[in-house]
Order: sequence, then C-alpha cells, then structure tokens
Amino acid sequence: MHDKSGRRGRYFEKGIIMKMIKRVLTLILVMGFISICSTQQVRAESTDGDNSLFVSLAEQGDANAQWVLGFMYLTGEGMPQDYKQAVNWFTKAAEQGFAMAQFNLGYMYKNGEGASQDYTKALDWYTKAAEQGFAMAQFNLGYMYKNGEGVSQDYTKALDWYTKAAEQGFAKAQYNLGLIYVEGGEGIPQDYNKGLDWLTKAAEQGLAEAQANWGIM
Repeated sequence: MHDKSGRRGRYFEKGIIMKMIKRVLTLILVMGFISICSTQQVRAESTDGDNSLFVSLAEQGDANAQWVLGFMYLTGEGMPQDYKQAVNWFTKAAEQGFAMAQFNLGYMYKNGEGASQDYTKALDWYTKAAEQGFAMAQFNLGYMYKNGEGVSQDYTKALDWYTKAAEQGFAKAQYNLGLIYVEGGEGIPQDYNKGLDWLTKAAEQGLAEAQANWGIM
C-alpha cells in the first residue's frame, strides 16, 4: 500500500510539473532567444511559493523539472539569478534529450552566459535541438552557417536549416530564406519567385522587415 501511494504521489507531482511547464510555454516570446515575461503563474502553483518541489524532482533526474529550475535561475524568477546554475540544470536536462534545454545551452555558450563562450559547444547543442525539430535552434544554426560564426561559412547548410525552420512557420527563417533566394550567390541559384513566396509568408505573419521588403519588390 505504501509503495502504491508513493508512486501516485510522484505521478501527481510530475503532473503538476507538466502543468507548470505548459503555462510557462504560453509566455514564450521569440526574440533570438526564449524570454519569459513572467513566471508568476508557475510560482503561484507551487506550495506557498516553495520551490522545493522543483529542486526535489530535478535532483531525482526529472528533465522537465531540471529545465524549469534552469529557467528560474536564468530569469531570476523564484530563484536568485545565477547563469552558472542555469547552465548546470540546463545541461542535466539537455543530456537527457530535452530539446528546449539543448537550445538554451546553445544560446548560453554562443553568448558566453554562465560559461565561457564556446561556438563549438553552441553549434553542438543547437544541432541536437534542431535535429529534434526545434525551430528556433534550426534558425540559429542557419544563421551561424550563413555568417560563418564558429563554423566555416556554408550557404547550402544555412539554406537547409532555414528551410526546416521556415516550413514550421518560423517567420524570421522565412524572411532570411526569402532573401537568400532573391539575392542568390554563394552556390545558391537565384530564384526570385521562391524568394518572394517566402518573404510573403513572413510578411503575412506580421514580420516588419519582411513587410518592408515585400512592399519594395
């Protein structure tokens, strides 16, 4: 009886974590990186503002809780802001295949936040997240390959990753992809119609720079 009760308790706790994560995800904004406007909903659901639930589950190896804890350290919401601790917990979640944590790590290594700047590690973690279909990681990989950031400039790979993100509806990727096709060069054949099509898709999502370019053409 005791064991069954314990298992039910753990399942209940994980259910709370998943509910918290869904609420956090509704607040995500795309600005080159994930930023959270507020995690007050998350904190309000924890018992009396106590974060021991996150810590306990994270220490037990729960990847969801590890990511949430990392994000709390990253943003300073519910925990003192500590980029090194954010990297620590993101790493634990990322090593379990948690795509969003992999993306977060890629960003932090690329920008030297909480760890020494390391483009090789950034590329590695972005790639792991991108291969799981995480559109923001795909976009950032495309950007790194197009601009030769920490890697040899490769327009073909940039085109490939931009396309994967664009096909998921990621407006910035659609815009950048459109520009590559409109401009051509670097081994990419110019395709004005395809470029205009992608610029239109980005403009229809309200991306200002795409709307400006679309109006000029």
